[in-house]
Amino acid sequence: MLIVKGMLFSPSRRHWTSAIRVVITLFGLPLTASTPGARPAVLCSSHHLNRTSKHITPICGDYYTSSIGTMSSPADAHVKSRCPQYPGSTIKRFTVPDDKVDWNQQWLQYSPVNYTAPAVLNKPIWADPDIGSFSPKFNAVDGPVDRSSFEGQYKVENGKPLNPRGRTGLTGRGLLGRWGPNHAADPIVTRWKVDASGAKIHHSASEKPILQFVSIKRRDCGEWAIPGGMVDPGEQVSLTLQREFSEEALNSLSLKQSEKEDIHKRIQKFFGSAGFQVYEGYVDDPRNTDNAWMETVAVNFHDEAGDSVSELPLQAGDDAGHVQWVDVDSSFSLYASHCHFLELVARERKAHW
Repeated sequence: MLIVKGMLFSPSRRHWTSAIRVVITLFGLPLTASTPGARPAVLCSSHHLNRTSKHITPICGDYYTSSIGTMSSPADAHVKSRCPQYPGSTIKRFTVPDDKVDWNQQWLQYSPVNYTAPAVLNKPIWADPDIGSFSPKFNAVDGPVDRSSFEGQYKVENGKPLNPRGRTGLTGRGLLGRWGPNHAADPIVTRWKVDASGAKIHHSASEKPILQFVSIKRRDCGEWAIPGGMVDPGEQVSLTLQREFSEEALNSLSLKQSEKEDIHKRIQKFFGSAGFQVYEGYVDDPRNTDNAWMETVAVNFHDEAGDSVSELPLQAGDDAGHVQWVDVDSSFSLYASHCHFLELVARERKAHW
């Protein structure tokens, strides 16, 4: 079970100069590090890219956006948010057909299931209270919590925020701590696939060089994903990206102090380089509900020469069950919207997809 915990961050959602708080708790198999091997070969879901030249302000880091534009979250990217069974439970969603997703579509028969995970109802410090016992300020900075959305103004009905992408078949918060947007940050670490001589390997079909990225296998659902998580109190997003990668892909929490210092120096230098801000916005996540949903900022850090993070031994830690370098390819399926993020990275790097 994945439990995403509350958040704290700045008045400016574009800059995220303050903090978000989330702690992720997973239950599953013991942590193990995977060895390099063949990656799963399953189809990636459909995807959409916005090719308009849209400028996005960097978020507390030396990040840039592509001239081809960043990926937008298309209106129809709302499939995993309607998955039949809610993750980590036996709860079945009310079925929502494609033509009834939009809130503007009248649907008197809509009868969503109400569900909030017991761990959230136990009133931990990271989660909001129930609506009625407090009065949150939605679409605004609410004390230390920023309840604004990358999607713009969202509707509030009967005191509860409505998912900006539409109906999900389930009300309440599910596994999410906050009513409304729950924000995350995802580091996409890449390198070139090379042969024994160090030359780039090109794909036989596209004839383009092949990128590899660090992928973790989530212990809660068994799906492959980009390492990532939420920002701790007082922490900038740029530091969160470093910490999450170190904890999930390098198992830094279990290393000796001397090893931690060495990895920290190398990671700090690598993540201090100019990153490519791939995306910011809504995430089509199976944990989403009508009243709570995931949003993220994804940033790509590329090891061009292959002499930085590429030389570090990968070891699964924290939320990861396995970790390995994986070829970037459209035939690789990933958790939530992560596959879409990789497509834009491949296009930006002029790599095979």
